[in-house]
Amino acid sequence: MLAHPVSDFLSNSAALCDAVLRLRGTALNEEMGRIVRSVMNSPLGDFLPADTHAMLLHPPVEEVLAANDDAVQSLTQDIVFEGQYFGRFVVSGRQQHYTDIDRQHLASLASLAASVLQVHSLAQRSTHAYVQVEAQLQHQAQILDHIHESVLTMDMNGFIISWNKGAERLFGYTAVEALGRNILFLYDDEDESFDDAFLAQGGRLMEVRRKKKSGEVFWASLSLSPLCDINDRSIGLIAYLTDITERKMAEERIHHLAYYDALTDLPNRSLLTKLVDQALTVAQRSKLSGCVLFIDLNRFKLINDTLGRRIGDELLREVARRFRAVLRDQDLVARLGGDEFAVGLFELGQHFEASMVAQKLLATLNTPILIDGHDLRVGGSIGISVYPQDGGDAETLLRLADIAMYRAKQEGGAEGDHVAFYSQDMNQGMQERMRIESGLRHALGNGELLLHYQPKFSITSGKIIGAEALVRWRHPERGLVPPAEFIPLAEATGLVVQVGEWVLEAACAQAKVWKDVGLPPIRLAVNVSAREFTSTLPGRVLDTLNRYGLEPSWLELEITESTLMHNIDRVIGIMDLITAMGVTLSLDDFGTGYSSLSYLKRFPIDTLKIDRSFTIGIPSDANDCAIANTIISIAQQLKHKVIAEGVETVEQLAFLKNSGCDEVQGYLFSRPLGAEEFEQALRENWTPGQSSRAA
Repeated sequence: MLAHPVSDFLSNSAALCDAVLRLRGTALNEEMGRIVRSVMNSPLGDFLPADTHAMLLHPPVEEVLAANDDAVQSLTQDIVFEGQYFGRFVVSGRQQHYTDIDRQHLASLASLAASVLQVHSLAQRSTHAYVQVEAQLQHQAQILDHIHESVLTMDMNGFIISWNKGAERLFGYTAVEALGRNILFLYDDEDESFDDAFLAQGGRLMEVRRKKKSGEVFWASLSLSPLCDINDRSIGLIAYLTDITERKMAEERIHHLAYYDALTDLPNRSLLTKLVDQALTVAQRSKLSGCVLFIDLNRFKLINDTLGRRIGDELLREVARRFRAVLRDQDLVARLGGDEFAVGLFELGQHFEASMVAQKLLATLNTPILIDGHDLRVGGSIGISVYPQDGGDAETLLRLADIAMYRAKQEGGAEGDHVAFYSQDMNQGMQERMRIESGLRHALGNGELLLHYQPKFSITSGKIIGAEALVRWRHPERGLVPPAEFIPLAEATGLVVQVGEWVLEAACAQAKVWKDVGLPPIRLAVNVSAREFTSTLPGRVLDTLNRYGLEPSWLELEITESTLMHNIDRVIGIMDLITAMGVTLSLDDFGTGYSSLSYLKRFPIDTLKIDRSFTIGIPSDANDCAIANTIISIAQQLKHKVIAEGVETVEQLAFLKNSGCDEVQGYLFSRPLGAEEFEQALRENWTPGQSSRAA
């Protein structure tokens, strides 16, 4: 028996470990064969890896015959670790018989080889998995860095843990500068302090102010989503930010144009109404009085007509400055239009204090106003309505203060300054109102209402592309009653709902007639009041279309801005139901109400309509031009069509065309037409080769 010194075995064991770590393929197989021959002192010995054909078949080792024909002994040992098969050691060719100790040495070597090969296999798999994970992370990082949006993550305490290239571009900080810092360093000084409750709310979408490295403060759209670990536990937030400064500035511009008087920079009637209603809510809780003053300047028309509009405008600006100077910060003052102003007084202990304020306002007009060498003097007549005894909302108080102002003007004369509180006996027109209301109820049930159709024209083609259905009252005694006399009354009394139902029914009935005679579908626009815009509207529209066998392409609904700003989600739900059936929606009087761009983009509307109050001053009034251009620009960005109403001159049309307006309606093209006249216009409009018709 040959001895196997421990040092030789250890040396060969170390060589085996080194071979597994360094070598691959044939080189590894040969080195392991050499090691087994050395350990076993055998002339023949091989390592047969598991992936060789011979090992897959597990062939028996044939005996080697010596010269004396005695069998030469051989040994084999499988290399296995925890059921995983790596190969086999085979030794033979030694003259001496292999002993049990030799078998033990071979088994020990195979066990060591199996352990080392197992560890090496695990290390290889781990390395491969790590490389794959690292490659995936690099791929995701490249995606994040190449998107325009800024993406950053933070832990539950607001400390930044990742920062993409978009964030670097937006804020100006590199990832090295930002990582590890608290998110508060990006906040504007006006922002509230950091709040853990706020941080915990993922999925929020908000508009915020943030600060760049340069110190510039900007507006951003911020969306927050939860950052979770592998166990789906929240460990922070993912923040997505987009710069919306330009959009916010546009929104602020249109807000200012829509809510402030361009001449005096005072609030206009829309904003005053909103602010007064808010102040009345506070006054109700505090049990305080409130007053609205309606002020009309005396002798202004004479000055404006004599010296011109420029002098008149400067006079109005000076009056506005004087009024503002004598009022408290919490008092409201607005220009309603022309030479009419209004003041809202709240936090009053007694309503008679308003008369003292009225006298102070009139006193500011006693001092002459010097403009371009002209010594100008104007006075004023002031009507006052009182909350709560005269009314509980801004519109009512303004209306009653207006009535009182007319009484003040009557009592003071054209040249005299006077103040009058509203009283019941002033409203001498109440009987007339009641008479009109009763007549309108009668008209609804006795066929006295009819529709006229004002054509809508495409600016590009000049052809009729639709019409607005306008209700008219054919009174048996008074003839055609102007809509201005009965529509506001219908809105105030709630009769507008019945009128609206009648208009929808009559418009669809007429569309059915035109369809039956072979006219192509044309959109008839029907105005829908805020009172009609309820959850029952979609069903009523669908039922009406079905009863007359009309396709939705025959109908368009026009809604006003004020309709949209109460319970936004409910309104959008109703609009979605309407548009889902194929009926288009148009936003009427855009720019005169309460629209916010953040809401406007959510509304499924097809067309924005520029109100005639903005069209009338085009192109001479710079403010009307600015508003019209802004509305057209917004519509184009939101992929809406734009129609302008009240177009009466070729100059207005040229301006609107150059600004990108799509459609127009107004007396330049056609007055509202009866059904037969409109049908004739349609037929002429669709005659091949015929030029567009302007009635």
